[in-house]
Amino acid sequence: MAEKIEFKTEVNKLLDIVINSLYSEKYIFLRELISNASDAIDKLKYWKLTNHDLNIENKAYRIVITPNKEEGWLMISDNGIGMDRDDLINHIGTIAKSGTADFINNTKDNASAVDLIGKFGVGFYSAFMVANSVEIRTKKANSDKAFSWVSDGVNGFEIEEIEKECVGTDIKLFLKEDAKDFTDTIYLRNIIHTYSEHIDYPIVLDLGEAGEETVNRAVALWTRNKAEITEKQYIDFYQHTTKNFDDPWMTLHFKAEGSLEYTGLLFIPSKPPYDLFQPDRMSGIKLYVNKVFITDKVEGLMPLYLRFIKGVIDSSDLPLNISREMLQQSALIAKIRQGTLARIFKELKNLAKDEESYNKFWNAFGIAFKEGIYEDFVNRETVAELSRFYSTKNQNTLTSLDKYIEGLQEGQKDIYYITGDNIKTLCCNPQLEVFKQQNIEVLILTDPIDEFWTQTLVNYKGYNLKHISLAKLDVKIERDGIRANSEGISKLIGEMSNWFKDEVSKIEETENLTNSPASLTVEEGQMSIHLERLMRNHQQKTAFDSSRILLLNPYHPLIVKLSNMMNDGKTENVKDACMLILEQAKIAEGEAVSNPQLFNEKLSEFILKAI
Repeated sequence: MAEKIEFKTEVNKLLDIVINSLYSEKYIFLRELISNASDAIDKLKYWKLTNHDLNIENKAYRIVITPNKEEGWLMISDNGIGMDRDDLINHIGTIAKSGTADFINNTKDNASAVDLIGKFGVGFYSAFMVANSVEIRTKKANSDKAFSWVSDGVNGFEIEEIEKECVGTDIKLFLKEDAKDFTDTIYLRNIIHTYSEHIDYPIVLDLGEAGEETVNRAVALWTRNKAEITEKQYIDFYQHTTKNFDDPWMTLHFKAEGSLEYTGLLFIPSKPPYDLFQPDRMSGIKLYVNKVFITDKVEGLMPLYLRFIKGVIDSSDLPLNISREMLQQSALIAKIRQGTLARIFKELKNLAKDEESYNKFWNAFGIAFKEGIYEDFVNRETVAELSRFYSTKNQNTLTSLDKYIEGLQEGQKDIYYITGDNIKTLCCNPQLEVFKQQNIEVLILTDPIDEFWTQTLVNYKGYNLKHISLAKLDVKIERDGIRANSEGISKLIGEMSNWFKDEVSKIEETENLTNSPASLTVEEGQMSIHLERLMRNHQQKTAFDSSRILLLNPYHPLIVKLSNMMNDGKTENVKDACMLILEQAKIAEGEAVSNPQLFNEKLSEFILKAI
């Protein structure tokens, strides 16, 4: 006869918290019950190891999920340690009293021998999120008696002695109307794959007349010794967990030991994903606790600039909240992040020795990786060291900042760079002329993020980073031609300042041009022309627009001739010629001309006169 027992706590209040507040998604109940079943099997294995007199039949351990669509119930069965009457009352009949926690305490120093998932006693009660009532049928190892436990989660529970042949536990959930989807085998497979794929024991789906299907792989590859794992197994695991078809470019498998223990199995793909730059892109790192998936939305576990890294971090030391869905303390996550980043950087430095292979990684993910120079203050210089760039000396091959430093000219104390939209256009920029003549290498930066990280990494290993427009070169430039007459060029600058006052804020002579008549730049401290163009293209109009400065080359034959014409009073066509010079300087900077139709007309007139 069934014995009616009231709950030992204010169950209505606590169950309301469990059902409505503790878990964000209803399907979490299946993860919790599978984890409990895994714990029960672990306990039985441990008992058999430490109690040789136990008389228990050796059977293959497994967890069976049985859905019944017609009758609207779902059953989770295991052949683990089982429970007796006292266990049902003390561990199931009392919310937040964890049988697993008691088991660990009872094993004392030997607890480390058991890899257990649960540390809280409410996981079972997540079943009431989807069930009107729950029935447990269980038989404990080394016991002749079996018991049933039945409850609606409100009015206490009933315990009754029953007949049950096999050791273990069956938990039968009589599903609510809005939870009948949990009898759908496709839905069940998806939940098991997501949350319980790497449980140590086979999770078997009972398909009735269609037989049985083992859903999970029952192998957490990251928990195995690296020496025992083949490259093909790593590739298979990568492709299975990421749903990618390429082979990983990098595989990093490690175990951190000490005050905080965790295991990582991380991959860098060979190809970038289509959504690499989508703001709402999901993290590629999955957090597990003892092989049970917790979340892939842990803020701070991996920096955003490494969002292309895929894989698993597993730790049993994380203090999760009672539902395992939210981390209570971010300090440990920060320690895991710090340790994991150190290992990633070390591996990348090692892989960078193979330039050809590393260039493939850089071409795929470098544009995202460079964000770390801007975002990661602690690791800024390390990210910069691992970054690669094109330059005026290496337009087709990548170079590093360290390699750039090795090739510095005598007396050179700065690392020079130029930013723009594409390499070919930048290599023709007039401001590069003096650097080419003096054989000074200039980094060519064409990614949008380059405009930002160059403002934060102002010094690298003792060398200042400078845009070429801010360079103050103390060099002697070899000139073939004569210099414009100072009086004439002064008059020319005066007239041009008046003609183009709406276009430029200042016109000056410069000694840093060799082959071009003019170039455009901005005042020191203002955003570059390229950055302003980026902001403008993204509708980011700002009150801090740069002031353009037109620099004239007083040694260029065209500027010399125009200066002489101003001296001689022969000013016919001077304004049109100066307009063309200004527009050419804009084009060299990647800017659009002010009036394309007028520019074409005047250019055609000058060409016609010249032929």
